[in-house]
Amino acid sequence: MSHVTHLECSKCGKHYNSEEVHQLCECGGPLLVRYDLEQVKKNFHKEDLKGREPSLWRYRELLPLKDKNNQVSLGEGMTPIIKMDVAGPAIGLKNLYLKDEGVIPSGTFKSRGAAVGVSRAKELGIKTLAMPTNGNAGAAWATYCARAGIKCVIVMPQDAPEITRNECAITGADLYLVDGLISDAGKIVGRAVQKYGWFDASTLKEPYRIEGKKTMGLEIAEQFNWEVPDVILYPTGGGVGIIGIYKALQELRSIGWIGEKMPRLVAVQAEGCAPIVKAWNGRKTESEFWQNAYTCAFGINVPKALGDFLVLEAIYKTDGCAVAVSDEEILKAQAVLAAKEGAFVCPEGASLYSAARKLREQGWLKEDETVLLLNTGSGLKYPETVKVEVPLLQPDDDIPEV
Repeated sequence: MSHVTHLECSKCGKHYNSEEVHQLCECGGPLLVRYDLEQVKKNFHKEDLKGREPSLWRYRELLPLKDKNNQVSLGEGMTPIIKMDVAGPAIGLKNLYLKDEGVIPSGTFKSRGAAVGVSRAKELGIKTLAMPTNGNAGAAWATYCARAGIKCVIVMPQDAPEITRNECAITGADLYLVDGLISDAGKIVGRAVQKYGWFDASTLKEPYRIEGKKTMGLEIAEQFNWEVPDVILYPTGGGVGIIGIYKALQELRSIGWIGEKMPRLVAVQAEGCAPIVKAWNGRKTESEFWQNAYTCAFGINVPKALGDFLVLEAIYKTDGCAVAVSDEEILKAQAVLAAKEGAFVCPEGASLYSAARKLREQGWLKEDETVLLLNTGSGLKYPETVKVEVPLLQPDDDIPEV
């Protein structure tokens, strides 16, 4: 049963009917799904989770889908949390954990937003949707659209990882490349949406992607036995993940499943594209467009996020911070996590380990604090980031002693 009451503008507070198709508020603000949390509190209890499927749909009372028949799923969610017993102490953290979204369908956390977003699109009768992407979101939405029978149009920068192009193509999406950044792809999608009347599934231009992403926060609370970690580090491009986690924890607090304590939320960006970090350093509430953005962590190469003010609000309200790291540090961290922990994470996820090291050196992180890195995808989706020279043996050669 859905407990959704309405959609609410995150800027001006105007309410919209959740059973109609909406994009942004008339003021241009993203719309957020609101629930009757008193009814949720009465009808949903922790014990209800026992025996439910290990997927994000176990939290259906806090999700917007009305009819289970519209659920479009590939078993996404309930990703593992692994303690970093070697990599943590190596940077002075005794309780460092990694939540690994790389094992989810499509290989990235983007499956969460796609599962809920596409399910709701199906429920609302949407036939064609379009979106700009840096790669992984497009791949995920194309995959779930294929399962739902919804036409999907994707525009991504020509520099996006080839593997995500292939995912879009093989699942039947109409794929286009643009000689530019995701912001340029967004302008092209915007024109097409106006011209053809398609549904715009751009980040935060529809209300339901964030509901899928927030399930990371619900899972984190459950996996830590309803005692939230002290700090959560998150790689931030469009920022929907960090916004969603904050929303989830606020909702859990409202229904009494967690206490008053909130984790300090940390937005991690690359030095080549760090608009949120710049805004946070200046104590601003919105970011400025980042010129000539570039990073090997392509998923966070977003020069200006529509929901930047919501990311910054989440950081400020939880006494968090924003940190930028170099591409060199990212690639080094990726190698360290793989070699020390067997965790082959994506570059975006690797940025978190480098950021945690910096924050520990600065004393912002304490040795005994529980710190969670949220790896957003599998390193297998970024084969170009790994450069190795492998010795070639002849059939009669012996392996040297190690």
